[in-house]
Amino acid sequence: MEKRFGTVEALAGMSFSVRAGELYGLVGPDGAGKTTAIRALAGLLDLDAGEARVLDMDPRSGGAVREALGLLPQQYSLYRDLTVMENLTFYSRLYVLPRDVFRRRAERLLAITRLDRFTDRRADQLSGGMYKKLALAAALLHEPRVLLLDEPTNGVDPVSRRELWALLHEFVQGGMAVLVSTPYMDEAERCDRVGLAYRGRLLLEGEPGALLAGFDEEAYEIAGGDRERVEAALETLPSVRSVSPAGSRLRVDLAAGGREGVAAALAPLGAELRPVAPSFEDLFLSRLQGEHAA
Repeated sequence: MEKRFGTVEALAGMSFSVRAGELYGLVGPDGAGKTTAIRALAGLLDLDAGEARVLDMDPRSGGAVREALGLLPQQYSLYRDLTVMENLTFYSRLYVLPRDVFRRRAERLLAITRLDRFTDRRADQLSGGMYKKLALAAALLHEPRVLLLDEPTNGVDPVSRRELWALLHEFVQGGMAVLVSTPYMDEAERCDRVGLAYRGRLLLEGEPGALLAGFDEEAYEIAGGDRERVEAALETLPSVRSVSPAGSRLRVDLAAGGREGVAAALAPLGAELRPVAPSFEDLFLSRLQGEHAA
């Protein structure tokens, strides 16, 4: 029997499960239902339909399920006028941890989050990345079996973002079940499995490599030409579904059969259409287009 920590079946059909020792990414834009799903699993709201289960228990049942859960919410939740150590001490008292247990766990968490040199710094004086690490340490202080993170890398610098993902993989290797929501499509590849969410439903679910391997549409970037003139020309072409920056170039999502027409329109502008490896953003946009067409 598959070991799992939770299932969400709500919001017009969003349903997924996460196994112990797995990092599951709920990926989608704002309004996709990611926060609602996590709040349902955390027992913070009542569902109009479907159910949320954690370790085969109702997350609103309190007691055992609350002790098994760690939550890093999207909004700031720490006491900002308390220091790093004072915040951890406060959470240890909420979890009723013995002093020696708290001391041992706090030392380890401060070391792996690299906050051990900032124990006397107030939370409101931390950078965005340091604050998220402190919030993560507080959520892990009682050593939960299940960790829920709602957009943990939002507003975090690239270095801290990479470090945060490294920490999550370390906890997963220890057997923890981790559910993380994110609006960043590039973070999908960091997960063991992903669910691409939109308006309360999963459009697609599976292992990142397998999902991309099964995507048979071409993706393109535009090189050369004056950027403003190129963008203006692209806006007039019905076969161009979306345009987004990719460094100094532009990445475009084209409808089937639109390559030749777009290439012909760009040629007089000194711009060239080049095929590139498809990304999760291309996969999501294609699936989204199919939903709208249906």
